[in-house]
Amino acid sequence: MQMQIEKLIFTVAAIFAGLWLTHVEPKYIEYNTTSGIVPDKINVHLVPHSHDDVGWLKTVDQYFVGANNSIRGACVQNVLDSVIAALLDDKNRKFIYVEMAFFQRWWRQQSETLKAKVKDLVNSGQLEFINGGMCMHDEAATHYIDLIDQTTLGHRFIEHEFGQKPRVGWQIDPFGHSAVQAYLLGAELGFDSLFFARIDYQDRAKRKDKKALEVIWRGSRSLSSSSQLFTGIFPIHYEPPDGFTFEINDVSPPIQDDDLLFDYNVEQRVNDFVAAALQQANVTRTNHIMWTMGTDFRYQYAVSWFRQMDKFIHYVNMDGRVNALYSTPSIYTDAKHAANEQWPLKTGDFFPYADRENAYWTGYFTSRPTLKGYVREMSGYFLAARQLEFFKGRNSSGPSTDALADALAIAQHHDAVSGTERQHVASDYALRLSIGYREAEKVVASSLALLTGLRLNATYEDSVPEFQQCPLLNISYCPPSEANLTDEKSLIIIAYNPLGWKRKEIIRIPVSTLTYSLNRVNISYITNRS
Repeated sequence: MQMQIEKLIFTVAAIFAGLWLTHVEPKYIEYNTTSGIVPDKINVHLVPHSHDDVGWLKTVDQYFVGANNSIRGACVQNVLDSVIAALLDDKNRKFIYVEMAFFQRWWRQQSETLKAKVKDLVNSGQLEFINGGMCMHDEAATHYIDLIDQTTLGHRFIEHEFGQKPRVGWQIDPFGHSAVQAYLLGAELGFDSLFFARIDYQDRAKRKDKKALEVIWRGSRSLSSSSQLFTGIFPIHYEPPDGFTFEINDVSPPIQDDDLLFDYNVEQRVNDFVAAALQQANVTRTNHIMWTMGTDFRYQYAVSWFRQMDKFIHYVNMDGRVNALYSTPSIYTDAKHAANEQWPLKTGDFFPYADRENAYWTGYFTSRPTLKGYVREMSGYFLAARQLEFFKGRNSSGPSTDALADALAIAQHHDAVSGTERQHVASDYALRLSIGYREAEKVVASSLALLTGLRLNATYEDSVPEFQQCPLLNISYCPPSEANLTDEKSLIIIAYNPLGWKRKEIIRIPVSTLTYSLNRVNISYITNRS
């Protein structure tokens, strides 16, 4: 009996050994990620992206270098390093990037060799700049001039360095959307489409029922069709469907396709993918759907995302029920336009925004009023300063308005002027504005001196400006005008109107004595000298 048992054990062991031996041969799998659009299938456009707030829980520089991680583990520098390396590893992979405030910081640290490689990625379409402003701006508490300026600053960088112009708007996180975005910062900007996530939860539910998440948005009633733009609203938010986030610490199950290991799950994960794709296709017109593969500060270890997307594209397309491909919003937009679909028309705006019952995101319209007022005040000052800088001409070694332009651009971020940031971040925005103002103040002083003919020395920038400004006139505080003047000195006052039309108003200036006499009033007009 014992011999029979031992024989049985040996036989079972031999069977298991045989089974094991049938799977021991290691193999290299070359994933096929070359797929394009397939006309007769549902096409799942995988759009890799990272939403990088230009300040929120941490300051813009803390987010960039990965500092203050006790608040949030986020390092945009790592994101860009990691993504570029992953794109260079496989020419089929794609990625979009939005915030030029971060990309500029990263770009100036790179070698000329790597810059050349990145330019190749941009030219080939692997890396695409979307939206392209310095930040993803707020649409409620901002002024349209500031939105134009911050967008211009980012687009100018892209065109100067890469010779490209963004084609698509990507306002995925602002808390509601203005009609101005559709026509002035969309159609008028030359965009082919615009995408975002946050609309009222009731509106989203109705649109999903009617397959009206993608629309033609006409932002201006008076400008009619010239102001309209193809606009896509995401079915849920700007992250992937549940179960498809692949940061190194995410909990979504990866594809395990090594049959030497336990938990082989290719079939199950393909079924999960197809089910999620069909669910989204049921609320979307045409056979094209977009999966936004990323969310806040993702791709710090980009290979963890791209490895899984490579596998999904490979195995899903082998399965054949749907077609998966690496894509960008531009490719997706072209596919939508090619479908010749009749899209619903949307007029007006998408305010107010509520993400659930009795949860309206409207407090930020007025929160942090001091910061909002400071941003608006600096915006007006920047308008005057850059006009005077133009008339005077720039000096490469002298003060400029660049610091103020950059600070104002960053302040348009949807967690900046909106007031939704933490206090130390709000203080950082204000500090940047203050530093920019101090430098612009020198530009204004030297420009006024030159334009009034009081100082023509070409090296004036190296001297102490003779003109002092009075930013606190609202509380009747102006030290230059309140100084005691001797009989040999005069007080010269210059008022500059930066607007394109005449103004008539009373200017009150505090003085130290009642014995002043007004000698002369000159009104002159500065014309374009070019």
